Amino acid sequence: MSREPHQPRMTVLGLDTSTAATSVCVQREDGEHFEVRPETAALLERPAHARELLPRVVERMRAAGVGFADLDSVAVGVGPGGYTGLRIGLATARSLAHAHDLPLRPIGSLAALAAGIDARVALPVIDARRDEVFAALHVEGEERWPPFVTGVAGLIERVAGARREGLEPPLAAGDGSLRCREALESASIAVAPPGARCHVVSAASICRLATRVPAVAPEAVQPRYLRAPDATPQR
Repeated sequence: MSREPHQPRMTVLGLDTSTAATSVCVQREDGEHFEVRPETAALLERPAHARELLPRVVERMRAAGVGFADLDSVAVGVGPGGYTGLRIGLATARSLAHAHDLPLRPIGSLAALAAGIDARVALPVIDARRDEVFAALHVEGEERWPPFVTGVAGLIERVAGARREGLEPPLAAGDGSLRCREALESASIAVAPPGARCHVVSAASICRLATRVPAVAPEAVQPRYLRAPDATPQR
């Protein structure tokens, strides 16, 4: 539980399933946050969103002492990230919003990841499989590079080019940075320590960012895949 000063008075349920970790938080209108933020080890485990998500929602709402009638909106991480995880998170958020007549607030998962990196220049990196990563760049909390997908070599070259133009050294975090730590550090890109909680997308950050994002109808929210899924249904 934590208190964030100067937040708009809003009670929000926040979810993120863009990685293997299932993150849930309730932000009450008094600024208190009641969060389930998995340990970093969860990023390297088999995803269990379908089993974990709804029980964690119920548990966090009980801990916060709120019901669905007390919520102003639901906020959900819309990626980029794992295809199946994003579908589960978004379907759950839509269902809850529809069932309780609540608006939905879509939040970029890389922006939420960046918000948890304690550095002036943040490099959030989510594993995209296929030897690729999803990444962005935030400077002093503002997005400098919008989300993109690239190979690790491409990310290293892009950072190197920005450094030659005067960018301060960034700090990388996220499951993508953990998987590519050796390559990134060999290119003088610092990566947060392996056990640092900033590697996990925080649902509390999802809630905080929701106060800056317009609410929309649940059916209008779409996942941000950035590329086609790894597998497509056979016809």
